[in-house]
Amino acid sequence: MQDIERLYSQRAKNFKASEIRELLKLTEKPDIISFAGGLPDPSMFPVDEIREATDHVMRHHCVSALQYGSTEGLKDLREHLAKSLMKDGVSNIGPDNVLITAGSQQGLDLIGKVFCDPGDVALVGSPTYLGGINAFRSYQAILKSVALDENGMNTDFLEERVTELKKMGITPKFIYTIPNFQNPSGVVMSESRRKKMVDIAAEHDLVVIEDDPYGKLRFDGEHVKPIKAFDDEGYVIYLGTFSKILAPGFRLAWMIGDADVIRKFAIAKQAVDLCTNMLAQTIAYECVKRGVIENHLPKIIKSYGEKRDIMLKAMDEHFPKDGCKWTRSQGGMFTWVTLPEKVDTVRMFPEAVEAKVAYVNGKAFYVDGDGANTMRLNFSYSSKEQIKEGIKRLGAVLERHI
Repeated sequence: MQDIERLYSQRAKNFKASEIRELLKLTEKPDIISFAGGLPDPSMFPVDEIREATDHVMRHHCVSALQYGSTEGLKDLREHLAKSLMKDGVSNIGPDNVLITAGSQQGLDLIGKVFCDPGDVALVGSPTYLGGINAFRSYQAILKSVALDENGMNTDFLEERVTELKKMGITPKFIYTIPNFQNPSGVVMSESRRKKMVDIAAEHDLVVIEDDPYGKLRFDGEHVKPIKAFDDEGYVIYLGTFSKILAPGFRLAWMIGDADVIRKFAIAKQAVDLCTNMLAQTIAYECVKRGVIENHLPKIIKSYGEKRDIMLKAMDEHFPKDGCKWTRSQGGMFTWVTLPEKVDTVRMFPEAVEAKVAYVNGKAFYVDGDGANTMRLNFSYSSKEQIKEGIKRLGAVLERHI
């Protein structure tokens, strides 16, 4: 066979496989308890309700559901999503401000495609979601990090970073942030920082990408309005998804922003898939009309909250106390563990797999090589008994390393 690699584009040569997806292949053995994936609990999928909605769609809307649709997405669904975000404090949006995408990952890819030329700079959290890192880097963006703390992305550091870059003649294209139960750290951005982030964007003419897959999964504490709610000038592009509140197999998500920007995303999307799966959109809208998500969400929240509590209790019991700390997230799907600096979670991983437990090493979530002594643990997917046993196993591995 000829050397195909020499024909690859420079962009393709820079592609890297997702570390998380590769890890998941290693942890598919049934005897391994995996805290590695960011997977919802399949027992929480509203299977009967989805089956009934699907049956209704196939009986009454099969022609439109099985046909091509508009690139922007099913209008009724877009209207619902706009109204839903308006209830959360976002003003002056309608269906023209909404684009339905094939999962949030497609939204992140479209952001890279529309905003990033090779060498452009974007600002991301330290740590941040690996899927965002990979999407932006696939368009040869240069990513600069901004530290997080218990209140989310530190906007003082953000302002300093923007000022530094502008002194060097570099204006970042956008700020990427996950304000609610951040992946991987689990922290929530405070309201004051959300407001300040919009102010920074307005002052320096930047776009804010607000990625909010976990906002509905709050167990404790007070709800905080989305960053988009403090945006009067169209600086914020909001991403939401059905993956965590209905089922990820639908591959349905949405982008909300200024109508002109949404139109540009739609044109970029046309070159990818013409339109998002119409059958999935029609079934999802039928579920929305029937109140499936509204009625089922409390069950998901209760289950995940209980699992989080079990994981935290087990960590308190089995993890070494010397130099170990972890986040106690108020929602979402993850807790974030920081270990003594001498511990390298990449090198420790094979030993963990040997002990039949898996996690994601934290270094995967940093753009600057940091995080060798950190790890992300998912509590939503495993059963309660698996969480207890898996944390016990992982605690024993940590004891040997600390």
